[in-house]
Amino acid sequence: MSFCFNFDLPAQTTGPGDVDGNELQHGNKDHAVVSVEDGPKPAQPVKEASEHFPPSDPQFLLMDAIFETVTVGTLPPLHFLNETVFEKTASEREDSEKILSRTAEQKSDLISGVYEGGLKVWECTYDLLELIEKDGETFGGKAVLDLGCGAGLLGILALKRGASQVHFQDYNSTVIEQLTVPNVMLNCQEDDEVDSEDDKEGSGKGKMKEKDCSKKKAKGQKEVTENSPPPKKQAIDLAQHPLLTRCHFYSGDWSTFLALVLKADPPPKYDLIFTSETIYNTAYYPALHETLRKLLAPDGLVYLATKSHYFGVGGGLHLFETFVEQRDVFSVDHLWDGEEGLQRHVVVLRFKKSKDA
Repeated sequence: MSFCFNFDLPAQTTGPGDVDGNELQHGNKDHAVVSVEDGPKPAQPVKEASEHFPPSDPQFLLMDAIFETVTVGTLPPLHFLNETVFEKTASEREDSEKILSRTAEQKSDLISGVYEGGLKVWECTYDLLELIEKDGETFGGKAVLDLGCGAGLLGILALKRGASQVHFQDYNSTVIEQLTVPNVMLNCQEDDEVDSEDDKEGSGKGKMKEKDCSKKKAKGQKEVTENSPPPKKQAIDLAQHPLLTRCHFYSGDWSTFLALVLKADPPPKYDLIFTSETIYNTAYYPALHETLRKLLAPDGLVYLATKSHYFGVGGGLHLFETFVEQRDVFSVDHLWDGEEGLQRHVVVLRFKKSKDA
């Protein structure tokens, strides 16, 4: 059985003191509970980077999976593991970092330098998805980086819309192994099912099959559908799925991630870098800026979705814009500004053109 829920995305009427469990569950990072472990901000780098590879047998990752589907306008459906189920089964999951137990014990969505919020889909991600849908970006042949990826919805969209390679990075290895990789596999599996149905019906290769509960989305709304577990018969083949072979997965802080990927020959240059709700901590701005500077292709674009200010953490768009302006490397242009409640924004960064050009 499927259930459809519609949410009005732009509206954000909650005040700083009106936080409850539902708000945290649905990803309002501006009011996320921050652990007392925050204290003094750690010096960078703080966490060594690693590359992660999908398991040769992904059956156990998708076993009894309960997942949600988000549909935004004409974009293909995007699947991700249900957050509530994920949290309730935390004790059954591999977690060498112990972030699942620590966040549960402390009722904390953010422990600076320990856990950076990657287990939740924060609401600005949906703002960026809506902008992509409006602009009609198809990603054909482009190299894409989903920086601070969490569930990986932005990178998964790029993958399903023709990107030649998609790299996913999150601070925590547990997030990558237990959430990002399974989410990519879920979407690869659904593509197989759609292709199979299209072949049978002669409806054209690669089209997305609309789910029964899908309705035309009104502006400012997303659809979330709760789904029963997908068929398991195809899971064993996912490790060799052609979409999955275009992906690389990394964990670690931005400084060590940058050092790791720059060892490649040739080092990657990304046409598009997506990053959502990653500028909440001003201590991380230097590492983020350097990562963008070194990895963005000369004519590439960085899409940043963010809130104006993050209460209890200290960062926000104005502070980041000031930081970027002082370094005089990127220009920042506003693509969308939400006017209701605590303001949300989508901006684009690009390299400034030389005055001699």
